[in-house]
Amino acid sequence: MKLHEPDEEGFGRIVAVTSGKGGVGKTTSAASFAMGIAAKDESKKVCVIDFDIGLRNLDIHLGAERRVIFDFINVINEDCTVGQALIKDKRYPNLSMLAASQTKDKDSLTVEGVEHVLATLTQQFDYVILDSPAGIESGAKHAMYFADDAIVVTNPELSSCRDADKMIGFISSRSRRAELGAAQVTQTLLITRYDPERADKNESLSIADIQDLLGLDLVGVIPESKAILTCTNLGTPVISSNSHLEDPASGAYSDMVDRFLGEEKELRFTTAEPASFFSRIFG
Repeated sequence: MKLHEPDEEGFGRIVAVTSGKGGVGKTTSAASFAMGIAAKDESKKVCVIDFDIGLRNLDIHLGAERRVIFDFINVINEDCTVGQALIKDKRYPNLSMLAASQTKDKDSLTVEGVEHVLATLTQQFDYVILDSPAGIESGAKHAMYFADDAIVVTNPELSSCRDADKMIGFISSRSRRAELGAAQVTQTLLITRYDPERADKNESLSIADIQDLLGLDLVGVIPESKAILTCTNLGTPVISSNSHLEDPASGAYSDMVDRFLGEEKELRFTTAEPASFFSRIFG
């Protein structure tokens, strides 16, 4: 089965969440992004796929690690159907996940196999979100190749931005859209682990610095948050944790989803909190 041509109507949108450097929060972001879209409009069907073959983690972030029977490679090898491998989220029935294999290596991915799976999924889902591994290796190349949109994740550090810049160039020149001469992959920037106090002290890059380096429009800025680790361990994406007013990371991911869907949202959690009276007195 061949994937539809870019920009054909009636097919789901393929969105890759990627980065050049590991450990920047791609899987955290992919899980919250997928759940956020599913929660925003329950009439829209969302599927998120773990492309990190051999090192799967998306199932943990979504609290589905004990429910994985078949995986992405099983589908490619025709050991099962796509429907047998999909795991429906218990909180949002319109959200499904396709897990990566823990026992195979990245060479198990083939262009033809990935294309067949995505062709099937884009007929069933409005959004197919690809949780790409870091860098330019097999899993990332396959995810980037078929993307309609790419969310490039970076931390406010120079090495992370430099590696992200390589990914931006790769997506622009080597995607399926580029090969077909279709409209370019829409790329936006997601900054994670942002600490405005450190940026103000020039201990990390500022938002303006990062945008100057990478030249992409911002889809979101996620502040440092202890809640992210807690939520990951509980199998609950941080976007669904408590009230958006209580948890800045949850609110920032919610804003990111809204921006991706075309809403105008001012950036929040990007300026340092003013020091309290007692902290000014006692340091």
